Amino acid sequence: MKTPQQSYPELAKTLGIPEIYLKREDQHKYGSHKGRSLPLMIKRYTKPLKIKDKNGDSAPTNPIYKNFVISSSGNAALAAILAVQAHNTNNPEKIKLKVLVGLNINPQKLKILISEINDPQVTLKQVDNPKQEAFLEDKNGETKFLRQSTDDLALEGYFELAEELSKIPNLQAVFIPTSSGTTAQALGEAFVKLNCQAQIHIIQTTACHPMVEDTKHKIQNTNTSAADAIVDQVAHRKEKILEIIKNSRGAGWIVTDEEINNAIELVEDNCKIKISPNSALSVAGLKKAIVNGFKFSGPAICLITGR
Repeated sequence: MKTPQQSYPELAKTLGIPEIYLKREDQHKYGSHKGRSLPLMIKRYTKPLKIKDKNGDSAPTNPIYKNFVISSSGNAALAAILAVQAHNTNNPEKIKLKVLVGLNINPQKLKILISEINDPQVTLKQVDNPKQEAFLEDKNGETKFLRQSTDDLALEGYFELAEELSKIPNLQAVFIPTSSGTTAQALGEAFVKLNCQAQIHIIQTTACHPMVEDTKHKIQNTNTSAADAIVDQVAHRKEKILEIIKNSRGAGWIVTDEEINNAIELVEDNCKIKISPNSALSVAGLKKAIVNGFKFSGPAICLITGR
């Protein structure tokens, strides 16, 4: 599904750059950019691609699953819920999804997730350690843990997003709110295939920035951030992300809550759009890049990642 990518001259003028686009992944039918990859993952694990062996016999490329589990309290959980329910609406053979969330989940996020569940095959459970319980579910061999941070199948879903972005003439840079780095890696690799020369910039928070070192600004680390979807401290994709950033001549940025709130106000004032703190990371990162000497002769695009 294509999402809007519109130029905002007033915002560009305020920032002092030639052109800025906002990529509205918050308007995706599955709620966010996660709707690019999770439905594809579910589809592949329920109806995998088949390849022919040397005898001409077809065999699935991966195991087939009917049970899934996800550890998420935000966009990934929402995308998985909607994708599984769409599958069950359109297919006689039903699949199951268990959504595991922490005991301290944001009450508003919990309310949103619960409100979207309308299928008895989809359940939500609050547990002390969601990720650990998801691993245990996966170990039984009958349930698949939908984990984008380590499953390269997730990368394929973002190729369509890269194609849409690459259609912007003379695209200079893409700013990506980053937790596991799956989106950034996928876009970076896809841009190479598409011969798109755009810089890749990742943005993390003062509470979670394993991929970005603060060697210049001496930003004080915090225990929490307004952008609470940035949580991956393990950073399995770090080496590949850093290589992509270097090769694209991009950068990594750490932003504070003050910078996030300023970005939210900036977009609302200049574009009349209300964005989430997680989405605001992209605009805050662009603003920081400009302050630190990055110059753009063409459009920069900020991913508005989700609701």
